[in-house]
Amino acid sequence: MAKKPSKAKSITVTQTGSPIRRHKDQRETLVGLGLNKMHRTRTLEDSPAVRGMIDKVKHLVRVEEV
Repeated sequence: MAKKPSKAKSITVTQTGSPIRRHKDQRETLVGLGLNKMHRTRTLEDSPAVRGMIDKVKHLVRVEEV
């Protein structure tokens, strides 16, 4: 029996804060999420790894469930 492919949940992440005067690891996390300029938006797969990255920079991003 073949499993039906489940639809992967996704989240939309928008950068709302500037990485200026932030720790290097926070800037690198934003780049890892595909965000490196203000008001950029990316739709990402909702996974524990992505959630951990978002938690690290939660003060710089806005998250919306899709």
